[in-house]
Amino acid sequence: MKIVRELHGGVLVLAPVGAVCAADAEHLAKQLAKALQEPDRPLVLNASAVPYLDSRGLEVLVDATEQLIRHGQALKVSGANALVREVLDLTEVSPLFEQFDDLAGAIGSCP
Repeated sequence: MKIVRELHGGVLVLAPVGAVCAADAEHLAKQLAKALQEPDRPLVLNASAVPYLDSRGLEVLVDATEQLIRHGQALKVSGANALVREVLDLTEVSPLFEQFDDLAGAIGSCP
């Protein structure tokens, strides 16, 4: 899986391309861990190119969110398709994330 890392002003955007599952979830976990070393920088996960995620992918997102919450922040997720949103809803973790339809909305919500 490819993960595009971009800065939009002071906001870090990670954009995985492909399914977030198994070994690819580990790659995302490493990129998120690197991003979380800058706890004052807002973080957005652009999920517009993620067709689905499995339990390991979900675990990676929850772990990152828990770390952000400890720093008074939340993981902002933009562009998630209906299947990804359904997984978040069915597993009852969607309240942990700030969800946005598009990247501009997620970036605009950052301080």
